[in-house]
Amino acid sequence: MPASRSRPFVVLAEFKVRPGELGAFLDLAHEDARASVAHEPGCRTFDVAVSESDPQTVVFYEVYDDRAAFDAHLETPHLARFRAGFPALVVEERPVRFLSQSCCGAQVP
Repeated sequence: MPASRSRPFVVLAEFKVRPGELGAFLDLAHEDARASVAHEPGCRTFDVAVSESDPQTVVFYEVYDDRAAFDAHLETPHLARFRAGFPALVVEERPVRFLSQSCCGAQVP
């Protein structure tokens, strides 16, 4: 990757969902993820994954063009709706991790 281009900015967010609330949490999360990919030019990927070993644990894997694209995501109405709705559905929001993508994704042949 040329030095002049920034690396993709990766966000990992993890939530422990209250028993009985997984469906409601996923509905809210899917709306945010779909709107992010559809309406934010800098959002490359927004996956919502449920742990196979602990189905109450949900992880978001988000990839943005750069930190500025993520910062723009923070101002969107769909994220505001998620932020307003999720606290009642979770028992824990684990610390968000921020990373710079090193390799490879779907872009590598």
